[in-house]
Amino acid sequence: MLDINLVRDNPELVKKNEKKRDHDPNVVDEVLAIDLKWKKAKQAVEKLKHTRNVVSQEINKAKKRKDEKTAKTKIQDMRKVAADIKKQEEKENTLLAKRNHLLSHLGNIMHPKVPYGKDDSENVEIKKVGGIPKFNFDVKNHVELCESLDIADFDIAGETSGNGFYYLKGELALLNQALIQFALSYMHRQKYTYIEPPLMLRKNVLAAAVDMNELSQSIYSIEGEDLSLIGTSEHALLGFHTGQTFERKDLPKKYYSYSMCFRKEVGAHGINEKGIWRTHQFNKVEQFIFCSPEESAGFFDELLKNSEGILKKLGLPYRVIEICSGDLSPWKHKSYDVEVWRPTTGEYGEIMSLSNCTDYQARKLGIKVNGKDGKQVVHTLNNTAMATSRIMVAILENFQTKKGTVKIPKVLHSYMHGITEIGVK
Repeated sequence: MLDINLVRDNPELVKKNEKKRDHDPNVVDEVLAIDLKWKKAKQAVEKLKHTRNVVSQEINKAKKRKDEKTAKTKIQDMRKVAADIKKQEEKENTLLAKRNHLLSHLGNIMHPKVPYGKDDSENVEIKKVGGIPKFNFDVKNHVELCESLDIADFDIAGETSGNGFYYLKGELALLNQALIQFALSYMHRQKYTYIEPPLMLRKNVLAAAVDMNELSQSIYSIEGEDLSLIGTSEHALLGFHTGQTFERKDLPKKYYSYSMCFRKEVGAHGINEKGIWRTHQFNKVEQFIFCSPEESAGFFDELLKNSEGILKKLGLPYRVIEICSGDLSPWKHKSYDVEVWRPTTGEYGEIMSLSNCTDYQARKLGIKVNGKDGKQVVHTLNNTAMATSRIMVAILENFQTKKGTVKIPKVLHSYMHGITEIGVK
């Protein structure tokens, strides 16, 4: 959520930002109008409380003089003031809730160099890395490879759990675990701290992390409880320091985590294809940083470097794109996607998402740092280190052979119990 003081002091900046996002800038005026009413209601409460204190002192003085008649009259006045305070406080709280609801609809202030664009078709390619493989045979997609090599079962999973689920078998299941261990080892070498988070979170933590409209589209909620299954451990890591105030010397806090993740995937894309590219359940290793405001731009680059390092060691061709204004999520200041090459589709597909959220997420959870001029809200950044299902798709499709086997990247051999090629008996 934006700082209300930013909206008060720089309304034109916020309006310009909303226009660039193709959002209605008039919401800024609505926020300020409700904010003004709230401030007046708050002042009225403070005035009534002052009156209550004065009347209370008058009652005490009357009792000391043993003037029971005056004391009784003043007590009646006190009851009326107390009732007025309660009524005015209810008005104040209603206005505050309304203001904050409108405020939550304003997007984070974007980095000035975020490219303008209407939607994801206008995202900007930053660079391509790695050569695209050439094949002298008809390539198979990952589903065909999984079924021909008997390393996954989608039909049985469809019967037991529905579309978007899968059974991994034998060498593919081992590859999944190898990728997790490789990513954890890689992030450990970068001197990040490992955390295994809870797989369920309360909705107030999720609401700080994502747009509330997205909750119903992507998050599985537990009926009858204030808990939801996590769609990414990013949300759980964000909540880890709720309400804390750091000393500047204690930042940054650099974390990486492994978790299962669960997503409804409701929307335009849906779960519309067989396989493990888009699923309801998957494994992910996440990177997350809490830092002082002046450091977040540098850590954005560091998180990208980590993810690129992983892909280079795996030998997968990829590209980096910058998310344009029309595709940028409301809570993001700046964002890159990393996409891997898929020879079976002839295009790149997203496997990592890097975001600098500045102070937008941490504000709702009260995560701060002491500075020279008082407390500041910390900045938060996140990036995927490894989403194993999509990386497995990329490995299967890019490293398949003419004989129908799949070569395993050399960096994973030590995690694969001696297996270097899937399908070789």
